[in-house]
Amino acid sequence: MTESALRITGESPPPDGSDGSGGSGGSLEGVLTDIRAWFRCYISVTDDLDLDLLTLWAAHTHVALETYSTPRLILDSTMPGSGKTTVLEHLHRLCLAPIQAASLSSPALLTRMLDKGIRTILIDEVDRSLDPKKPGVEDLIAVLNSGYKRGGTRPVLVPGKGGEWEVAEMPTYSPVAMAGNAPNLPDDTRSRSIRVLLMPDLQGLVESSDWEEIEPDARDLAEALANAMEEAREFVRTVRPELPAGCIGRIKERWNPLMRVAAAAGGEWPGITAQLIERDMREAEMEREDGLTKLPPAVVLLGDLHGVWHDGEGFIRSSELVERLIAFNAGYWGEASSYGHRLTVQRFGRLLTQAFKVFSSKSPEGIRGYRVGQFERIWHRFGITPLPVTAGTAETVRTVQSESCSICGQGLWSPSSKAEGICAKRDQAHLSRGAA
Repeated sequence: MTESALRITGESPPPDGSDGSGGSGGSLEGVLTDIRAWFRCYISVTDDLDLDLLTLWAAHTHVALETYSTPRLILDSTMPGSGKTTVLEHLHRLCLAPIQAASLSSPALLTRMLDKGIRTILIDEVDRSLDPKKPGVEDLIAVLNSGYKRGGTRPVLVPGKGGEWEVAEMPTYSPVAMAGNAPNLPDDTRSRSIRVLLMPDLQGLVESSDWEEIEPDARDLAEALANAMEEAREFVRTVRPELPAGCIGRIKERWNPLMRVAAAAGGEWPGITAQLIERDMREAEMEREDGLTKLPPAVVLLGDLHGVWHDGEGFIRSSELVERLIAFNAGYWGEASSYGHRLTVQRFGRLLTQAFKVFSSKSPEGIRGYRVGQFERIWHRFGITPLPVTAGTAETVRTVQSESCSICGQGLWSPSSKAEGICAKRDQAHLSRGAA
């Protein structure tokens, strides 16, 4: 770090005359530590972990082609004057080939900006520029969503020979940071995003970003970051770091790029990134519990079905399940639901068929309904019930949907391909009693 940067961050030069990067010279670990100190000097966050998040996100833009996915960064706040534009200004100095845009006028413009190579797109005031009520926003959102993974493209008309127009597939893959006051972004965009919550610095705890004074130091940091990430590029491309338990699917796509950067840096960075991932998963779980996450009706139905299915019940008629659902969650399935009327057996069956390919069947008495074995595997896959495991191991097993326990009707699962089917209640005494 230069002498003026040390002065700004309040640090003292190291006694050994090194460059102040934590004893690691120009290593990636030292550079990330310097950038985190830089962000701490100028940006006010609600949780100091967000300074680490901003550092990792800025670093990953330099190797986004190697990470194959790039999480969208949402810079959020509850009120103006919280420093969102300031963060974008700092990212503009540190990220790969940045484009700072107050707004985006068209999806065609966005794709043409990326035609010559990957760039970091920094969008301010997305609470207005990406307002769902604004005409044409759907196309812009679609481009931003498609550019979340490497290989994303958008067809664009370009001039061809003889005055004809030809269709060209232009790339959309790029890192994107979006700033706004509580922006109303679609759920599919939020699921691709990591959020940083900013707050006003009413106590004057951070320095003003006077770019006339600090521009040279920012340029030095940016050069150090670019050089360190270039050296780490091949490692980032090949490393497959371990992620916290439960970090799968879309969550893994969001966090794996940052964990790969953390693995390249070493030191405390993998542990810090694991904390960030666990925090993200906890917040998502709390939002689900508080009803803040908008789930598709079929997913709500799946959870409510588990809530109304009593232990030991193997088969329940369709009409009985519908009545139980209405009593269990009247606001969603009853007369007062947003759908406009009570859940019917027909709509119930249609939701299950379209979302999960679960069809009703007839009992030996000719009653139409559903067996619990039809839902066991789906409940496991959606995390509603834990995956069954073999004794002493964490190895998951396959739920057998085509068979049911002859004693209670529960679905069978098999600890291994060679083992006999065991009741989903996993109660050997239960089977013994039935045999007796």
